[in-house]
Amino acid sequence: MIIPQLRDITFLWPLMLWLLLLVPVLVLVYIRLAKRSSAAARQLARLASADSATGRDSTIFGRHVSALLMLLAITLMILAVARPQALVVLPTRVDAIILAMDVSGSMRATDVKPNRLAAAQNAARTFISDQPAQVKIGVVSIAATAALVQSPTTKRDDLLAAIGRFQLQNGTALGSGVVIALATMLPESGIDLEQLINGKAPLARDPARQAAIDNFKPVAPGSNTSAAIVLLTDGESNTGPELLAAAKFAAERGVRVYTVGVGTRDGTTLTVDGWSMRVRLDEEALKKVADMTRGEYFRAANAGELKRIYQQLSARMTSGRGRTTEISALLAAAGAALAMISVLYSLLRFNRIF
Repeated sequence: MIIPQLRDITFLWPLMLWLLLLVPVLVLVYIRLAKRSSAAARQLARLASADSATGRDSTIFGRHVSALLMLLAITLMILAVARPQALVVLPTRVDAIILAMDVSGSMRATDVKPNRLAAAQNAARTFISDQPAQVKIGVVSIAATAALVQSPTTKRDDLLAAIGRFQLQNGTALGSGVVIALATMLPESGIDLEQLINGKAPLARDPARQAAIDNFKPVAPGSNTSAAIVLLTDGESNTGPELLAAAKFAAERGVRVYTVGVGTRDGTTLTVDGWSMRVRLDEEALKKVADMTRGEYFRAANAGELKRIYQQLSARMTSGRGRTTEISALLAAAGAALAMISVLYSLLRFNRIF
């Protein structure tokens, strides 16, 4: 069930709020009338048994309940006259997610058991299983170049198979991974992929694509609530487009990039075929990417943390989309309902209206 949230309530006719001064006046009038009724009840109580007096006290209490409901009804109707409006926010989920995953050679490091790549694959499988069936998910692998290994789909078996086919390679082109993910989700958003990846535009380009590139206008960061990118890596970008430049493209298109760093803060020394190299996580760059795009950064030092992070990401994929709406009818309806309940209560209890 989707429950809207009301925020920032304002009034189109605020002067009508002066009518609320009638509420304490009505309270004073009611108290005065109640005192008269109470005095009359005490006189009758002298002529009746103790049990009868107790019954009348209960009746008086019931009459107060009816009056309180009517007072609340009047208050709501006065507020409705002032024409309130509020920002109505409805929870929404993204429609498409791209998992951009680092498959560089450093992902064979075993500081995250059984190794970084296997832990990342297992966490990604859990993430995919947690998503609603209607959410499309795509997969991009990142090494010296980035490649779309599975276009966005709702077929979970295809996604799991794509993740299982990962092969470790040299190089880490994180910027390429982000721009390919963007171009996949937003093919008409004016991303000059050839220029960004190859460093030069093609000799001939489709006119419609060229028009999209020329006419592109940036939007507010994080404003695209239908798409998101999850970027997982254990190292530093060392080839392809600059990572922060790619993040700027995502921010201009309103797409949030959630970054996940794998490994310990101090890094580890990896030995392959007799060669040793130091592998270190570039947390600063990943934090900047998340901040620029209104996403969030996570770091996983072990397989358990990585799995929990992907579970948290499922919740982060819910966002709020709102618009300012007049809610006068809502308050008027609530007031009318309370007034009706008050009248029915009084009729059933006392066989009269108050």
